[in-house]
Amino acid sequence: MREVQESAARELARLSPVVDALGARFAAAGEQIALVGGPVRDAMLGRSHHDLDFATSARPDATERLLSGWADATWDMGRAFGTIGARKGQWQVEITTYRSDSYVADSRKPEVAYGDTLAGDLGRRDFTVNAMAVTLPEHRFEDPYGGVVDLAHGVLRTPGRPEDSFSDDPLRMMRAARFAAQLGFTVEADVRRAMGEMAARIEIVSAERVRDELVKLVMGRHPRRGLSLLVETGLAQRVLPELPALALERDEHHRHKDVYEHTLTVLEQSIDLEDRLGGPDFVSRFAALMHDVGKPRTRRFCGDGTVTFHHHDVVGAKLTRKRMKALRFSNETTDQVARLVELHLRFHGYGSGEWTDSAVRRYVRDAGDQLARLHVLTRADCTTRNRRKAERLRRTYDDLEVRIARLAEQEEMEAVRPDLDGNQIMEVLGIGPGREVGDAYRFLLEQRLEHGPMSTDAAEALLREWWSDRG
Repeated sequence: MREVQESAARELARLSPVVDALGARFAAAGEQIALVGGPVRDAMLGRSHHDLDFATSARPDATERLLSGWADATWDMGRAFGTIGARKGQWQVEITTYRSDSYVADSRKPEVAYGDTLAGDLGRRDFTVNAMAVTLPEHRFEDPYGGVVDLAHGVLRTPGRPEDSFSDDPLRMMRAARFAAQLGFTVEADVRRAMGEMAARIEIVSAERVRDELVKLVMGRHPRRGLSLLVETGLAQRVLPELPALALERDEHHRHKDVYEHTLTVLEQSIDLEDRLGGPDFVSRFAALMHDVGKPRTRRFCGDGTVTFHHHDVVGAKLTRKRMKALRFSNETTDQVARLVELHLRFHGYGSGEWTDSAVRRYVRDAGDQLARLHVLTRADCTTRNRRKAERLRRTYDDLEVRIARLAEQEEMEAVRPDLDGNQIMEVLGIGPGREVGDAYRFLLEQRLEHGPMSTDAAEALLREWWSDRG
């Protein structure tokens, strides 16, 4: 506990240029203000913030006036929810009037009711570890619900009954899983039970808000904890049903892996390889999570007792696109993840290195700008406990990467193009724009992939021969 207090003191000293100035301005105007939520929690965990949240007795119009002349910039996009934002140097602050968010039966947007006291505001927050505050300017610590004890023990608990908290804002059930993933905390039994009983209520929350929480969960330090909680409480069935569907019944002879556990292991192994990508990467992580979602639909039991999942890569890519579209992901992110899912089996045709150079070129061309992520996903997808097999797969992929690097250096393969462009094709063949130009372009591209670069004269001769054969 002493260590927690010391961490908080150091962080508050670092924040003092901002928090003390705001405290003085609001106090002079007869308003209350306090640093609340995540910044207080993370100060005790020794984590620094430049984004600060405050709760105040002031209404939004008064907050805006008090920020005028102090902040470098202000914005009011959150005014409907009682929030005014501002920037001061390197600091970004959000100041929100004491409030309560709640949903009516079928609404997708919370209704806002202003409150009158800090204690009341804290009592309506999601978890006790986020229901702590430091009042300003006197720096008095407020912890009416024992958040500091829960923080020390790594437990997520609600200030009041979890049923009331989740009824007010069902997204808090997703937040419980997200905090479990980010902080490695354990979720109290009553909270888990309420999540299971109220899972259906998450459906009134907008897809965008669910998506944002899911992204934060997947990007946490312990995503397995959060994902497992979603599955165990039934929330995943509502927001990401492809994940619990991976918990296939195993055949009596155990001829296939536990796909759900395999998937979580692939996710963790892909995280271990993220240094190849320059750091934490959502596309890589979500592709690992979705790479086998086509298996439930493609599973077949053969007469000899074996199990097959033919074309689960293609089916999985389609399911991934559908789910990401439902969650309102951008087209770019959806395309990237779905492409990786579709390509994740391609390496297994490499065998012991039998691919020709043209096959390697196609591998790189098809991966495009996702090649580095495909390397990570393919390596992470090896979860065999057979050390000799795992080592053989690793060496084989090492060989493929060496060949890719060598060919790329020789040919600048990342931007493979035919040896003649469209204008040159039209000039050689004496034709104008049309379908024939596209056919000729694709023919030359195939020749480039198959045989590597050639001189302009050789390409022209080959093109004329192809044209002649077409009659």
